[in-house]
Amino acid sequence: MTVVDSSLARRNPTVKLALLFLVSLVLLFVFDPVTPAVLYVVSLGAVVAAARIRPRVLLAAHLPFVGVALGLVLVNALSRPGTVLFAAGPLRVTEEGLSTGGALALRTLVIGLLSLAFVASTDGVRLMSSLHSHARLGVRITYAVLAGYRTLGELPVEWQLIRQAQSVRMPLTRRGRPRAGLTVFARSAFALLVVSLRRAERMAVALESRGVGLEPRSTWRPVALTRTDWVFAAGVVAVLGAVLTASALAGVLRGAEAM
Repeated sequence: MTVVDSSLARRNPTVKLALLFLVSLVLLFVFDPVTPAVLYVVSLGAVVAAARIRPRVLLAAHLPFVGVALGLVLVNALSRPGTVLFAAGPLRVTEEGLSTGGALALRTLVIGLLSLAFVASTDGVRLMSSLHSHARLGVRITYAVLAGYRTLGELPVEWQLIRQAQSVRMPLTRRGRPRAGLTVFARSAFALLVVSLRRAERMAVALESRGVGLEPRSTWRPVALTRTDWVFAAGVVAVLGAVLTASALAGVLRGAEAM
């Protein structure tokens, strides 16, 4: 996914990652459907306004999380004991199951939405540089992840080149098309694996020859931690606290005791 310039993309990646971890950690202890529903609506509005993600991309990225959310609702509604709302043969849908399943499903959607916003607004190189500078991530881990990130980005092109090269040598069908099958696909996958291993070996040798583990090291494009980043972090924490406080005052907030 290409990172589009936006107000969220200009924020420090370490701050965004820490906030994503904080919100996810807090939601682990929330088991009512109202609180994550409010957080989802607030997060959706903020992501649309600050991340500039196209609606089609946002909708398509939601599909895997929606599938997981529906599974959580069904499993909890049919398996948890409680007040029966609907019965059909051996199937029992309980009120407690729907409530807990809805809470878990909405929690999944909130975390999925925020994760999508983080990925869509964060460049991999800036993320690792920021983690190295502000989270004290080791040099070897930083450059190893960057090398792997670059390798993964080039895999689709390598796969296409391998498939095209093999298509030239493959026998043709009666319609003049290259023969395709599971064996051909397996050969292409094995060739891609070999190419990736050879490239990884060359990268490792190059990093070692340039003294990747030596200290101290400078950063070519350091990612600054500005006052705006702190204001952004304080705003997210304030909104999270306000939603939890309002939910508690309304009497709908439930914790782990609801399980």
